[in-house]
Amino acid sequence: MSKRYLYIGPNKNIGYAWKEAADAFGLNVTQCSPDKYAIDGIDFENDIHKAIKNADVVITDSLSNELVDDFRDYKITGELLSSSGRDIIFNPCPPFYRGEEVSADAIDSKYFVGYKFKKSLINVQQAIIDYCLE
Repeated sequence: MSKRYLYIGPNKNIGYAWKEAADAFGLNVTQCSPDKYAIDGIDFENDIHKAIKNADVVITDSLSNELVDDFRDYKITGELLSSSGRDIIFNPCPPFYRGEEVSADAIDSKYFVGYKFKKSLINVQQAIIDYCLE
């Protein structure tokens, strides 16, 4: 069974990158955000509590000051993550701000893999570049 990715964020670069990955690799990606930020051509759910129930991996994007109010109801908390009922993976895209779009308890939770993931990212990027140059 393939992983179900949940992108919580606006129609900006990270969201579009996940849409491209879904298109290229057949990933199952759903976006969750207020309706006006929906990305065309990707599954969409505006209810974060419903969306989290179907997620295996939760990805976020950092929010610019002008988006913070619109995403007030989309804050990732430890309670929200545990409400999924499964051992989901939570990997916010940096920079993320403890206590703002991501609560401190979400970062400190067993679901959070952000630091471990980012630590290995350079190796993945170098492998992709090496592959492309061959």
